[in-house]
Amino acid sequence: MFRAGERLAPREVVGVDPQLEDWRQCSPAWIAGALAKAQARPSGGWYALDGSDALGREPRRFVVAGRELVAWRGPQGALRVAPDACPHMGASLSEGHVCEGRVVCPWHGLALGDEGRGRWRPLPSHDDGVVLWVRLEAPGEAVTARPILPERPAAPIAAVVRMEARCAPEDVIQNRLDPWHGAHFHPHTFAQLRVLERGDDEITVRVAYRLLGRVGIEVDARFHCVDPRTIVMTIVRGEGTGSVVETHATPLGDGRTAVIEATLATSDRPAFRVLRRFGALLVRPFMERIARRLWVEDAAYAERLAALRGGAATAERGEDRRHEAGAGRG
Repeated sequence: MFRAGERLAPREVVGVDPQLEDWRQCSPAWIAGALAKAQARPSGGWYALDGSDALGREPRRFVVAGRELVAWRGPQGALRVAPDACPHMGASLSEGHVCEGRVVCPWHGLALGDEGRGRWRPLPSHDDGVVLWVRLEAPGEAVTARPILPERPAAPIAAVVRMEARCAPEDVIQNRLDPWHGAHFHPHTFAQLRVLERGDDEITVRVAYRLLGRVGIEVDARFHCVDPRTIVMTIVRGEGTGSVVETHATPLGDGRTAVIEATLATSDRPAFRVLRRFGALLVRPFMERIARRLWVEDAAYAERLAALRGGAATAERGEDRRHEAGAGRG
C-alpha cells in the first residue's frame, strides 16, 4: 500500500524493465470494462471547448457534436456561447466582433446578447477559470447546473492544450486508461511503470518521469473517469502531490474529436510559490509543449484504432502525426 504525499527521491532510470512484461499486464478486457463504466457515467450535458485563456476579445467558432457555436466574452468578461448562425439571415457570428458584451453580426450589424432574438438564445455555459464549457441537452439526459469536475489543487500553475484527431471520444479515454504504453511509446518522457492498485474503473501506477538523461523521478499517479468524456490523472505520492491532468474529449462530428488537456501543477516546496507568482508565464509554455508532444503521438494511435475499427487497412494520418512529434522520441 502506498502512502499519499510522500516524496520519492530521484534515481537512475534505464528504461523499460523487460521482466515486467507490460504487454501481459495490460489487459484489453480490463480497459474495455473500465471504459464501459466511464461511458455509463452522467455528463450533465457539458462539453469542454478549450482553455479559458484561449478566448479573448474576439468571438470564436466552435463545433460540438455537429452543432456550430460562437463563444465570446459578455459583460464583465463572462463566457457566452450561442448558435453561430445569425437569426437574421444566417451569417456566421464568429466572423463578427464584440461590442459592449454583445456579439455583432458581420453581415448587417445585428448585435445579440443575453435577451436573444426569436429562437436564437445563448446556451448554458461555464468558465471554471481553466476550461471553457457549454451545455447541450440531449433527450433523456439529466443536466447539471455546472460541469462535473474532479478535485483540483488550490492556486496551481495551469496550462491547457487543444488538439483535434480523427477518432471517437472513447478512443481518447481508452488511451489514458492504458498507462502501460507510456514507457514504450513515449520513452522521451517516461522510463518505467508499475501497477500499484487496480479497481474496476480506476488504476494507480508508479511511473518514472525522465528529468535528464538516465535520471528520473518517480510518482504515484491515479487515473479515473469523472464523466464519459473526461479522465483525470492525479499525483497521489511523490513530487507534485495533488497535481492533476484532466483530459477532456469533445465530439466535433464527422468522426473527429477535440482533445482538451488541462495540466494543473502544484507543489508544497517554497520555490513553487515563488515560481507561481513570478515565473508562471515562463513555465506554462514548457508544460504545454510536453502535453502537446505526448498527444501528437497518442492521437496517432487513437486515429489508428478508429481507422481499424472502420475497416481501413492502414492509418496514414496517424503515422503522419507521429512523424510531426520529431525524431527525438528515443
